Amino acid sequence: MRVLDSAPKADAVIGGRSSAFYVRFNRPVDHEDSRLAIKQGGKIIEILRPRLESAPDVLFARAPTLQPGRYSLHWIVGGNPQFDGEIPFTVGDD
Repeated sequence: MRVLDSAPKADAVIGGRSSAFYVRFNRPVDHEDSRLAIKQGGKIIEILRPRLESAPDVLFARAPTLQPGRYSLHWIVGGNPQFDGEIPFTVGDD
């Protein structure tokens, strides 16, 4: 399981109004058994539910407006075995 693309990209600085998050993989994922979460300082601050109607190889979700600061988009792809990872990003001052 490899990440091919994401929004935000690793180490990107995004605006606070960005609310769409996605991770595209090199193969289809089980949307119902996968999760996305926004973490800050190692703590989950928002659990995101991937949309079931996304492309087969994409986890996509919307999040509320985030305050400026450093975050990571944590992903877990369900199944056996499970895969997970994090994509660090920063929300800048708009």
